[in-house]
Amino acid sequence: MKKTAVVTGASSGIGEATARRLAAEGYEVVAGARRRDRLDKLAAEVDGITPVTLDVTSQESVDELAASLSRCDVLVNNAGGAIGLESVAEGRVEDWQRMYDTNVLGSLRVTQALLPKLVASGDGVLLMLTSVAGLVSYEGGGGYCAAKHAQTSMVETLRLELVGQPVRIIEIAPGMVHTEEFALTRFRGDADAASRIYEGVPGPLTADDVADAITWSVTRPAHFNVDRMVIRPRAQAAQHKVHRVSG
Repeated sequence: MKKTAVVTGASSGIGEATARRLAAEGYEVVAGARRRDRLDKLAAEVDGITPVTLDVTSQESVDELAASLSRCDVLVNNAGGAIGLESVAEGRVEDWQRMYDTNVLGSLRVTQALLPKLVASGDGVLLMLTSVAGLVSYEGGGGYCAAKHAQTSMVETLRLELVGQPVRIIEIAPGMVHTEEFALTRFRGDADAASRIYEGVPGPLTADDVADAITWSVTRPAHFNVDRMVIRPRAQAAQHKVHRVSG
């Protein structure tokens, strides 16, 4: 029987790329996101993908997902995102709330709902997609950094609490990744501002790069755990140190 992998936030970017890669590896992939039209298109293009309408900020939606699954071997908590670059002093409470509810509480809801199935599988994998923002803070990133630090803490706590259980707890923390929507969402739809983030950067990571790291980690033997994988483009030495080529 094929293993089942659940990927949240699978309608675009890293989530979509991960769903494609895991399906190629032979998993039955349950691709969850709010934008069902994108999921249906993905499922039509790739064998082995089942689209599921999912809002990780809704307990009812998450419970419906869990009830629909007969098994779950892999959970990729990918749904999340950043909004705004205001300072802490000028940050919008509603933005912080939305980031926390999606990145942190969304991951908590899905983890709690699917953890029994992961344990029952006998070799479960719970993978949290965090960020280097969960390891080092930076100006203008207060709300996002706070949310990602919380996710990182959740991963570390889960690993301690589940030691001895047949579940691997993995964290993938990417640096600069150029996807179609992340920066656009952060800059509230300002495409010019979003594009400037990657301007002159030779070879930022792509969604496929991160999906490759996720897939490699998930497909290791049962005794092999990747506690945390930090991945950045070669051009990014740290949050504040990025090599750019002038045009």
